[in-house]
Amino acid sequence: MPQRIRVRRNFLFECQKPSGKSCSSGGLHNMTNYIGSADSHSGWRASLQKLGGNLAGMVIPNIGAFIAWGLLTALFIPTGWLPNESFAKMVGPMIVNLLPILIGLTGGRMVHGQRGAVIGAVATVGVIVGTDIPMFLGAMIIGPAAAWVLKKIDAVLDPKVPVGFEMLISNFSLGITGLVMAMVGFKGIGPIVRNISEVLGNGIQSLVDNNLLPIASVIIEPAKVLFLNNAINHGVLGPLGVAQAKETGQSILFMLETNPGPGLGILLAFWFAGPRVVRGSVPGAIVIHFLGGIHEIYFPYILMKPRLILAAIAGGASGVAMNVALGNGLTATPSPGSIFAYLVVTPKGDTFKVLLAIAVSAAVAFVVGWFLLKTDKSNNDDLDAAKRSEEHTSELQSRVDISYAVFCLKKK
Repeated sequence: MPQRIRVRRNFLFECQKPSGKSCSSGGLHNMTNYIGSADSHSGWRASLQKLGGNLAGMVIPNIGAFIAWGLLTALFIPTGWLPNESFAKMVGPMIVNLLPILIGLTGGRMVHGQRGAVIGAVATVGVIVGTDIPMFLGAMIIGPAAAWVLKKIDAVLDPKVPVGFEMLISNFSLGITGLVMAMVGFKGIGPIVRNISEVLGNGIQSLVDNNLLPIASVIIEPAKVLFLNNAINHGVLGPLGVAQAKETGQSILFMLETNPGPGLGILLAFWFAGPRVVRGSVPGAIVIHFLGGIHEIYFPYILMKPRLILAAIAGGASGVAMNVALGNGLTATPSPGSIFAYLVVTPKGDTFKVLLAIAVSAAVAFVVGWFLLKTDKSNNDDLDAAKRSEEHTSELQSRVDISYAVFCLKKK
């Protein structure tokens, strides 16, 4: 019997070694655990894809929380479907506090397990308090960074801890390191991210002043994917649009960041040409994005395949160009960015023109995204790796069964 246990342990060890997770076929189709592989590539493309996969890995496990916040926002804010002042009080704390902490926690866990998750959450509080905008990008930086620091400290302390003092040293090392990293986030990372947001806002302001609106998508779309969309929309475009709407009754600036077309096109491209392991999640994301107005739902897809930012830029620029050509504008910021909210703030008689611009932006984003995904060899590499993993698992299981059968025969 001891031999059987040893064989089983070896089997589990070999199976888990490539990815650190179970090799069961069901896990291969779980989007929560999917991060694009860059092992078969080298150079800057591999590095970029790995970075995008890690960023997506921090967000995807928390999509449920984003959906909860999105539904809360869509339903209960003053411009929502069921306005409720009491329930709407949860909207701000969720996006400012809860969601960044979850991202920081997940990023820390990716680096150093449960201890990394704890220190990631603690450190994220520092970047949240250090600024007044939602700190998604800051959480993506400070969470893994704090966990990495703790991991290095643990590697030094663990071999030297006296017997009986393990829990004491473990808890205090995490607490002290977490405090220091929270202070670093408060004084350093938070203000840096805020300054990045201000620089992007100034760039958009310059393009608006010089009537170069389609080019603004080159700044807006990448900023959106880094979760700076609310800062740009409500901090820059919103106030400018309000001033313009007071004079003309409508403003095209309300349409630059809120257009749901590019996100719809990218999600459709993933549905038809993306990695098979994530296609099953796309229809639900389309509903949440296009009908619910929660644009954050498609950002992880772009982070998973960073080259898709080109599709977002192309779709956004084409939509802005169409709106300029047709003289479109909205009477207020559509909140949330749902197609229904869009129609509510569309001036009377302009519905067809607004829908046409959204359709064009979605079509362009879809075509560009489809082409980029079809020419991305890593899609096939990931699928082949999954198949090889399943075959490897089946082969190992067969070896275990044979070994156990031989052992039983010898016992007889």
